[in-house]
Amino acid sequence: MLEFLLALLTTATVAALLWPLLRTRLPARDRLRAELAIYRDQLAELDRERAAGTLGPTEATAARTEIERRMLAAGDAASATAKAKTSSDAVQKWLPPALSLFVPLLALGLYLQVGRPGLPAAPFADRVAERGTGHTGPQQLDVARLLTEARARLAQDPNDADALAALAEGLTLEAGGTVTPQALDALRRALQARPDDPRILYYLGLHEAQSGDSKAAIARWSDLVAKSPPDAPYLGLLRAEIARVAKAAGIEVPQPAQPPPSTMPTPSREQQEAMAQLPPEQRQQAIRSMVEGLAARLADAPQDRAGWLRLANAWKVLGENANAADAYGRADTLAPVDARILADWAEAHVRQLAPGAVPSPQAVAVLERLEKAEPRNALALFYLGVAAEAAGNKPAALQRWKTLLALLPADAPIRGMLEERIKGAGG
Repeated sequence: MLEFLLALLTTATVAALLWPLLRTRLPARDRLRAELAIYRDQLAELDRERAAGTLGPTEATAARTEIERRMLAAGDAASATAKAKTSSDAVQKWLPPALSLFVPLLALGLYLQVGRPGLPAAPFADRVAERGTGHTGPQQLDVARLLTEARARLAQDPNDADALAALAEGLTLEAGGTVTPQALDALRRALQARPDDPRILYYLGLHEAQSGDSKAAIARWSDLVAKSPPDAPYLGLLRAEIARVAKAAGIEVPQPAQPPPSTMPTPSREQQEAMAQLPPEQRQQAIRSMVEGLAARLADAPQDRAGWLRLANAWKVLGENANAADAYGRADTLAPVDARILADWAEAHVRQLAPGAVPSPQAVAVLERLEKAEPRNALALFYLGVAAEAAGNKPAALQRWKTLLALLPADAPIRGMLEERIKGAGG
């Protein structure tokens, strides 16, 4: 019904725009008069340029001859038009409006027949800017800028998985939500480097849905939902896509089992108020006792992922960064953590470092995951640069540090130290 109303509205709009053309016809004599006026102005301009000395005699003569030739040709054309038959005038009058109405109606009919009006465009689009800037919340995506930046990065590194994914997304959005063959090729290349990237998996599923293989799309998206952390921001939209495609294809999708909530007790409001009244030393001791109690209870419930995350945050607040890093690792083994928790986990690792020390292999592993999730994360760029320099890979260190330097504000205190490191590495 909605499509039919849109068709009527489109037809009415086109008809309203064409009506003045049907009512008014510019006589051939009026058209000739207008053209001759233009040519006379050109001749006058030619005389002014010749008088001013900006045009030589030879050029002026050639230009005048060409203008006069066009005036004669316009007169001949007007004579031929005046001799045209009435039937020919009628065809010229009605054929363009008829085609103008027929073409959009035909296109709409074909789209309703073979298209997928109910299939929306990419839900990951609004998060591209978030990944690039570090800000949260929906943002207007500049598709042209996205494509330009992706192509520029691919010119430097044709195997840049993030740039390939961005190129595929930009091409898809540019095509109105359709995954084009070029976008599909970029997605397949990016998938080889990042087989678990949510954006890549989403668009591959979208291509499968648009190709008519709804079952494969639903299977791919369902697997992505199962592997994603429970607080991933795209899960709601992804589940909506699964439900919509499944309904259109007549496929029944079982509801995923929800993870059990944490059974770890939390302080009551009265306990929190009583704790706030304690002296700082006693309050710190009370908090430590509660955290140690939580750690003891998790020994009997090692599958409680939410409990491990709570414990990690608690250890981090207490400054027990080694214990915090261990708790984050326990939670990650139960289900991969998202970028926000990766940043906290990496911070717990680097806070254990002595001044000038190199990150441990465990810290480097977490930092590398963080860099993949957030390519502009300052913590990852700096400490992975330190690790690369210590390993003798100065080009990799310089690349990360220069990227970080470009991201820092002009008055950032770390700029001086970073510039010295870049200079010392030969940059």
